[in-house]
Amino acid sequence: AMTGLIEGIEKFDSPGKGRGLRVTKAFKVGELLFSSPPYSYVLSIEERGNYCEFCFTRRKEGLARCGKCKKAFYCNAKCQKGDWAMHKLECSAMNAFGENWCPSDTTRLVARILAKKKMMKERCVSEKMLLIEELQSHLEDEDNEKRERTDTDIAALHRFYPKHLELPDHKDLLTLYSQVACNGFTIEDDELSHIGTAVYPDVALINHSCLPSVIVTYNGTSAEVRAVQDMKPGDEVLISYIDLLYPTDDRNNRLRECYYFTCDCLECKTKSKDKAKLKIRKQRDPVEPHVVNNMIRYARNTVREFRALKHVKIAPPSELLDMCEQSLEKMGAVFDDFNVYMLHMMYQAMGVCIYMQDADGAIRYGEKILKPYSKLYPPYSLNVSSMYLKMGRIYINMDRNSEGISALKKAMAIMEVAHGKNHPFLKDLRKEIGQK
Repeated sequence: AMTGLIEGIEKFDSPGKGRGLRVTKAFKVGELLFSSPPYSYVLSIEERGNYCEFCFTRRKEGLARCGKCKKAFYCNAKCQKGDWAMHKLECSAMNAFGENWCPSDTTRLVARILAKKKMMKERCVSEKMLLIEELQSHLEDEDNEKRERTDTDIAALHRFYPKHLELPDHKDLLTLYSQVACNGFTIEDDELSHIGTAVYPDVALINHSCLPSVIVTYNGTSAEVRAVQDMKPGDEVLISYIDLLYPTDDRNNRLRECYYFTCDCLECKTKSKDKAKLKIRKQRDPVEPHVVNNMIRYARNTVREFRALKHVKIAPPSELLDMCEQSLEKMGAVFDDFNVYMLHMMYQAMGVCIYMQDADGAIRYGEKILKPYSKLYPPYSLNVSSMYLKMGRIYINMDRNSEGISALKKAMAIMEVAHGKNHPFLKDLRKEIGQK
């Protein structure tokens, strides 16, 4: 059995954090610590036909389709064969249920984990440090709302998946769903669009910090962990579980809500970036603290409301854009354009513009976002590189090639560290730049 050996890395008890990973040798910025295949993974429903279901190769055309369900696409017969053990969990059910087939991506992943557990007789290559069974669950911490959502998911598991999957009892399923909720990874493309969901037990050992020492990127279905700070022997391997744009209170609310802990990294102790993140407009008379606090409350509510409205997918894009513009106008009376709540709504507005194919609108918002982003995020941030990529590609579509190339090159500088120089995304990016 291959127990616990990833060269240069070891498992240890991290004070106040529980289990963690640390390095036993030095790693330089951009160096790969380790790469891990998924224990289980699933391509998101929205991306079917854009990627191979088995290897997640990005394809615009020429994918072969599963003849039975006509829903799954593959590079070739080899990929289709490789995926069959997992695809067969869904293939005939999708035909039988037709339009009514609607398990969540989480449920689809849980079904695959159960099928894999049944097939696996020994450790999987993704379990060098931690077995799938040993993933942390937070069942006892979950509120009723979360529990009800899981019960709905479990009902779907019973409804849409074959009897021979032999589902464990309710309590064990609740535990597994909780493990997936706290340890699942979203596989994203170079613009941070969601491609799929996966579990990587070894990567799940890595603890959180708002000053991360490593970053996780995806190469096909594999997770790759690279240093974004120079590391010396004994340093803990730390990633960020959340978006680091927001001030300390917001970050910790998010961590408590999703992962049930509070961070005590240096940034959370000193809150050194909070002032810049909550920047107030320069005005002749200083703004009263209660005015600022009310506006922060308004901003947080708007962020929540917008997310809900976008999520239900009924609101027309124009209505979403109106909501962004109105909130920006209201917040702009008190907040500077640099303020993260302003940036959040600008980013949402940009997304709506891209969706509506309004390039000018997208660029107008994007140009206001870029500079603050590169100041407020850590040095190597996928949020920043993905923003440069989006902008670069829009510029090039508008025949503004020199601006486009300059943005793509800025993305490339970050991605060479985060994704590594040989990543397929970088090969594509060099081609993209070369063609212009």
